[in-house]
Formats: sequence, structure tokens, C-alpha cells
Amino acid sequence: MFDDLRMRYHAVLRRIRRFERREIQHFTRWVEHTQNLTRITVLVLAPLLIAGITWLSNTVNVVTFLLFPPLASGTYTLFTDPEGKYASPTRFVGGMTTGALCGWVALTFSAKYLYHSSPDSMTIHAGGAALGILLTVLVTWSLDVEQPTAFSSALLVLMFPFDEVGSFGNFFSGFLYVIGIAISSSIVAGVFVIWRREFYERRARYLYRSTKGDDHVLVPMRGEYAEEAAMFGAKLASAHDAGKVVLIDVVDEMAIEEAEKDIEASDGGSDPQLVNPESAELTSQDETAEAQAADVAADRLEAQAHRIRTRMGVPCEVVVAGDGKTSAKTVLNTAREVNCDLIVTPYEEKHGALSPFVRGLFRGNVDAIAYRPGLESEPRRRWKRVLVPVRRAGNTAHTMIDFARRLVGRSGSVSVCTCIDREAERRTAESTLADLVEAFSGSFETRVSRSSIEDFLAANDDHYDLMIIGASTDRSAASRFISPPTFERLHEIDCDVAVVHHG
Repeated sequence: MFDDLRMRYHAVLRRIRRFERREIQHFTRWVEHTQNLTRITVLVLAPLLIAGITWLSNTVNVVTFLLFPPLASGTYTLFTDPEGKYASPTRFVGGMTTGALCGWVALTFSAKYLYHSSPDSMTIHAGGAALGILLTVLVTWSLDVEQPTAFSSALLVLMFPFDEVGSFGNFFSGFLYVIGIAISSSIVAGVFVIWRREFYERRARYLYRSTKGDDHVLVPMRGEYAEEAAMFGAKLASAHDAGKVVLIDVVDEMAIEEAEKDIEASDGGSDPQLVNPESAELTSQDETAEAQAADVAADRLEAQAHRIRTRMGVPCEVVVAGDGKTSAKTVLNTAREVNCDLIVTPYEEKHGALSPFVRGLFRGNVDAIAYRPGLESEPRRRWKRVLVPVRRAGNTAHTMIDFARRLVGRSGSVSVCTCIDREAERRTAESTLADLVEAFSGSFETRVSRSSIEDFLAANDDHYDLMIIGASTDRSAASRFISPPTFERLHEIDCDVAVVHHG
């Protein structure tokens, strides 16, 4: 009885942990979107900042409640658009302070020259309001501190009662109001500067998983592009100090049959020889054939590993695996066993579509790239001009941009592009691309085109060494059926193509 309860208890704990891990992964992917990140920042920081300034206003009488409306709206503007026109701490503090000062001057002037009798409470002279706005426009323009909150802080000063303006004490209180505006806005601006510099501009390091991993690369050595894919994977791994490459070959039935033929030829006195003749005396014929096939594969991998170490300067290991249920599953299991977080496989097609092997890798939870060299170009060792077409912001787009930055290094160029259907979508598309690239170091080019994605890529392929395209594995089967993935429609592209699956 006790054992059953303990087993149920541990089962419930495992379910809870799986649920927590899944929810954390979903939240991480959600917060990778810049718009979502700024929203959650406003949700957390804005109430805390306003609460802190409220506490300050209750503690010292310098801060008045009249500054809260412009302060709250200015805080929202800063944190929701950290790279926008008004996301300047100088403009924020200078604009609010200038507005408050201009409003106080307008109130003093209207109290002395416009009012002819003491007004009722909360009555504001129209001329005073106009003068406050006029002064705010002129001063903020001349000082280059235009800020929407400047106008609200200028108008709110006019709510001071008229009969309190005339005395020197109340004039000094108005001056303290301006000082309070400057202090409060400086607190918000200081927090914003720290947040933007230490977190927002480095969010790729903290939030985007691709910048933390994908430095141990597993390369299945199969197909006609195996050597090119291995060099491509080595280039990606070399971008990280801890990078390494692991070459894998899967010994299948075909390889064993070829080994059996070599053994028979060796027994008949022909030229082919066993890699390890001593093992044939101790094992059965089937085991000998398997050992022979494994030894041949290992020798081939070691030769390629030596070339990678020499040319790319990256540590390289080799693994020979037995064929399991499917080759793709064997490679995915091996990636986990040898601690590899990225698979770079040669691009393979069957009947005009992806081969079952590549499709199997794209169904796994490990990042995978299917690499295809250019149709007419020589095999490359360097990629200095890379084009990254994106459909929308998200973790796949971040992963592709990070791979592009690794490949081009400091001297290369990366272009990030998207295609739109209507001109009305251009501004939104440009903003999306800006949010994507500003999280990464280095210079970028962003392009928005009205052409279809196929026409755009076909027209620009000769300007780039490589195109990095998403595998669309985050889309539903119905969506892929209606609109096939872009890479399946690109058969005449001259430059290299890398199809990325974000696991």
C-alpha cells in the first residue's frame, strides 16, 4: 500500500515537472518576440516605477500628483519602443522638465495679465493654455527635446489655483514642482538606460537559445554533398570557442553486404584485404562483415576529420553507429548521446521532395540544417554574403540570423529580407526586421519586397554566397499542403542553400 502511494506520488511529480518544463519552453519562445518582451517589461517595471515615485511623493513634498499622468505615459513610451524616436533619456527628461517650466511661465503670465478677477477652482484661462503650448513647442524645438509628455506636463501646471500664484512662497512651490518633474523623470530614465543597455540590447544572449548552444555539430557523412556539409558544419562550430564537430556514419545492410563481398574476394586471393584480418579468425562471418564495414567507415571518417582539423582548426571526432529502425532516429539518438545540439546533414531529395532521412531529422527536437552547395559554384569554405529570408519574427528567425552571423564573421554582410503582398504592410514589415536584427551584434541590411519569395530569391541569388531558409516545421500540415515550404520551390538557385529546422 505504501509503495503504491509512493509510486503515484513520484508519478505526479514527474507530470508536474514535465508540465513546468513545457510551459517554460513555451514562455521562452513567446518572450523571444520583441513586442512581447517590451509588453511584459511594461507590465512589470511601469507599476514598480510609479509605485516608487508615489512613495517618494508621500515622503517628501517636492513631488506632486500632477506629474503622474505625463510620467506614466512617458514611461510607457520609453519601454514599449526602446529604439523609437522618443526613446531618448535626454528627450524624456528634458521634454518633461521643459514642458513643466513653460507651463509654469504661462501660468504666472496669465495670472498677472489675463485674469481680471479671481477664477473659480479648476478654471483655466484659454489664453494661458495656448501660451503654455506655444512656449513648449518653441522651446522643445529649439532644444531638440520634442516629447509628447512635454505638452501634458505643461498643461497640468495650469491647474494650480490662481490665488496661490501671487505670493513668493507659492512661486517657489511652483519651482519645486519643476524640480520634482526633473527628479522623477530622471529616475525613470535611469532605470530605462540600465534596462536597455544591460538586458534589451543583449537579449540575444539571455533569451535566444541559438546563441548559447549549437556549438557541438553532428554531421552524417552520407550522399554526394557529405564533405561540403562537413565543412559547413565545421565553420558554424568554429564561431564558438567550445565548438567541435562529430562525424557519424551509419553502417547499414548495404555496407555489410559490400564488406561480405570484400571478405569473399580476400578469401579467393584477390586484391581487396580486410581492415583487421585477425578479427576474422575469432568471429562468425556475419560479425566479421559488420566489423569490416565499421572499420572501413571509421577510416573514411578519420580521413575527413583530419582535413577538418587542418583546414578549419576545429576539434573533430568520429562515430560509427549501427543501423537502427531508421537512420534518422539513429542519428538523433547519437546526437543526444555525444552531446551535440546541432545536426548538419547533406541535402537529399526523393521524387522531388525531401528524402525520408532529412524529414526524419526535421521531426526531431534537435536543431538541424540540410545543406546544399550551389548548383554551378565550386565548393566553398567561406561564406561572406548571406541572405536570410524570414516570414515572421520568432525563434526560427533568430536561429537563422545567428547562424548567418557565425558564418560571415566580422568582415561579411548579412541581409535579412521579407516579402509582402500589399504596400500597406511595408511599415510593419520594416519594424519587424528592425526588431530581429537589432538584437545581434554586427551590421545588417534589411530588405522588404513586393515580389513573391521565389521571384525575389531567384533574382538575387547571384549576389550572395548562401541563403538560409526555414524548414517551415513550425507550420501545420494543412498550411504546408496549401503553401509548400519555400525551399521545396527553389530548384534553380545558384548559390548555396541551408534549410534550418529549429528543434
